[in-house]
Amino acid sequence: MQAIKPYKIEQLKTQYPTGCRVILDSMDDVYTKLPIGTLGTVTSVDSIGTIHVTWDNGSTLGVCYGEDSCHRI
Repeated sequence: MQAIKPYKIEQLKTQYPTGCRVILDSMDDVYTKLPIGTLGTVTSVDSIGTIHVTWDNGSTLGVCYGEDSCHRI
């Protein structure tokens, strides 16, 4: 996977601020039990673009930029 440009990290941090609510659109992880449509609260966005989320079902699995997707609600 190619490195994410710093401006894109800043865009993600602006788009997904701590405390905002998201819904999971897709997850490219065959081992997760996190269903599409799960709601959660963003805790942070890290330096590689992972959106860290505390999901309402108790999971804390991150949304990996370029692999998974979610959107604000």
